[in-house]
Amino acid sequence: MYEYATYKGGLMNLKNRDFLKLLDYTPEEIRYLLDLAHDFKKKKQEGVEHEYLKGKNIVLLFEKTSTRTRCAFEVAGYDLGMNVTFLDPGSSQMGKKESIEDTARVLCRMYDGIEYRGFSQSIVEGLADASSVPVWNGLTNEFHPTQMLADLMTIEEHFKKLKGLNFVFMGDGRNNVANSLMVACAKMGLNYTCCSPKDLWPEKELVDTCRIIAEENGCTVTLTDNVKLGTLNQDIVYTDVWVSMGEPDEVWEKRINLLRKFQVNKKVIDNMNPNAIFLHCLPSFHDLNTEIGRSIHDKFGLDEMEVSDEVFESNKSKVFEEAENRMHTIKAVIYATLKD
Repeated sequence: MYEYATYKGGLMNLKNRDFLKLLDYTPEEIRYLLDLAHDFKKKKQEGVEHEYLKGKNIVLLFEKTSTRTRCAFEVAGYDLGMNVTFLDPGSSQMGKKESIEDTARVLCRMYDGIEYRGFSQSIVEGLADASSVPVWNGLTNEFHPTQMLADLMTIEEHFKKLKGLNFVFMGDGRNNVANSLMVACAKMGLNYTCCSPKDLWPEKELVDTCRIIAEENGCTVTLTDNVKLGTLNQDIVYTDVWVSMGEPDEVWEKRINLLRKFQVNKKVIDNMNPNAIFLHCLPSFHDLNTEIGRSIHDKFGLDEMEVSDEVFESNKSKVFEEAENRMHTIKAVIYATLKD
């Protein structure tokens, strides 16, 4: 079904590597992780046990809440035969009574791997610098690398390839997901378009870096605020919530006014290639079945935000396959960095 890459010596050695951002990984290394994920998914579906890391222990540090990231790391760990500890701000002294560096130096003496989900990228980088075991980034304000592997895997399952596909992100082009998608596409040969208001375009330094990487891999990075041109003949459209975790509530009004015309809806889908798909990292405000969704409706009169319910519930939407693939790709990262 998939063409597995051939690696020098037959195997790729990522043992003891941190997984902090995709900029740190080569296209060949990302390819290896995707191949592992496809293999783990097949094993899971066929009921083949794969407790390859039995007896190892990992700890999950969560300063920001999550459904998919926590469950994906926990189930991936259990499937691999590991013991998993979850710590949130209420059950850890990290950053309060104990520095990041000291926390890392304590945990790496007890655990074989450390996951961090929280705020600044500098925090997870600091954990990694102080730790003697692999550190994995479950999300920071700047990057979300584990999400990217799931996105690439989902695209590959649908199109049976990555290179040469056209990918558009609509929404806040500066957020952690958009930043990471631009890197992922540049690394793996997808033509990336950021379709956002100019005020929400990504940092020039990261764009310049990604354009250099893209040129090496035969693809392009484009920024536009024109929805019709930005979505024309695209294969994948991706969006995210308009206000990211940790941003103040006051941001909503300004962000809604900026992004109203960048909603993924039927008009957008109709402008894309016939076999195009829709992706979203979730959660999504596509209806009024959430507290925040109802609150936004009461304040601004919106029934749906970054994506219409029509698109979200359509056969173009692959968001739940994408969510499941978080588990398989995270399992690949854990295994690749911890295996003997």
